[in-house]
Amino acid sequence: MAHDQDHDHHHGHGHGHGHDHGHDHDHGHLDWAEMAPVLEAQAELYAPLYRQAMTWLAEDVPAPGLVADVGSGPGVVSCLFAEAFPGARVVAVDGSAPLLERARDRAARLGVGDRFTTLTGDLPAVLGELHYPADLMWASQSLHHLGDQRAALAALAAHLAPGGTLAVLEGGLPARFLPRDLGIGRPGLQARMHAVEEDFFAEMRASLPGTVAETEDWPAMLTAAGLKHTGTRSFLLDLPAPVPDAARAHVAASLSRLRERIGDGLDATDRATLDRLLDPDDEAGVHRRQDVFVLVAHTVYTAVRPA
Repeated sequence: MAHDQDHDHHHGHGHGHGHDHGHDHDHGHLDWAEMAPVLEAQAELYAPLYRQAMTWLAEDVPAPGLVADVGSGPGVVSCLFAEAFPGARVVAVDGSAPLLERARDRAARLGVGDRFTTLTGDLPAVLGELHYPADLMWASQSLHHLGDQRAALAALAAHLAPGGTLAVLEGGLPARFLPRDLGIGRPGLQARMHAVEEDFFAEMRASLPGTVAETEDWPAMLTAAGLKHTGTRSFLLDLPAPVPDAARAHVAASLSRLRERIGDGLDATDRATLDRLLDPDDEAGVHRRQDVFVLVAHTVYTAVRPA
């Protein structure tokens, strides 16, 4: 799956955050609240992708009464749901109280605060505090932070209304920012970084409490949770070069986090190339070069609770 740049956007894991797929996969040391501005900036940049996914979800769930964003982080996507479904109440669920405070502030600022609530606590247990079952439940890169993903899906399914839809965003393709041959270092840097990231992601999963090895066949896992798999679709974020400043800042921030997180897994040549890419004064770096782009695909799996 693409455990990667995006990792950051999510937030969900039980203790605090779940947006990480670009996420920083070393959860033990991660302060999600500190990551808030980065998480918000990434989700805002990815908004066109999320809006496409919501348009697709609306075909099956045209007028949900309650939408639950499970592992919402700072609520950028939760607020997009409030905008996409003007008749819905939205509840943002996350392990991090400071991030949910930011989510409430955002909802108020966008004028949807009257339909927006938050629920703070460990996933999936905190869902027991939902007052009503959800008509639409969204879990974006939050499940992979939980040791037993199959048990977590069953728990989510239990809080869906009969006929309600669960949408799980996991996998897709890792984000690409750079051409294969950068003109510096050895060609193929991003492909090698993705390979190292996969190993670090596997280690992250292996170290989670109560972790269960699982074949990542999401339709099969959703079926095992008692749901009927209804669709799978991938959504593209395509920001070609030359990119706007927000996209360039995202690339620099993502590569910088990757340098900190997986740099030890790269050889000296690749580390040196990455250091040049991150140097604001280097003409060959991502702050200045004109060939930086953002290209990523996220996959969403949907399933319905039988009526």
